[in-house]
Amino acid sequence: MSSSQPASSPPEGSAAGGLSDRDRAILAFEAEWRRHGGAKEEAIRARLGLTPARYYQLLGRLIDAPEAIAADPLLVGRLRRQRDARLAARRGGPERGRAAGGARLAG
Repeated sequence: MSSSQPASSPPEGSAAGGLSDRDRAILAFEAEWRRHGGAKEEAIRARLGLTPARYYQLLGRLIDAPEAIAADPLLVGRLRRQRDARLAARRGGPERGRAAGGARLAG
């Protein structure tokens, strides 16, 4: 290996548990932000320095990581359930039970 870092050391900015500092900050933010109230998008920018779009991309990947589950199983489980419920709602969607013209079907 030509790298100056030994193969067994974690990448810079990551913890021994496999989560980077940013990953841990994202999980901590998700665990705490509701207690503080306010607009979530503004808090994402202010506390994490990320755009909301980038934040949600990272969060979506993070909650599927075994390291995140090991770090906070209750939080990650809740976030997964919320994501799965949103996906199910999109698939079934509010358009279910409506005719092509938007009129409500009898039922």
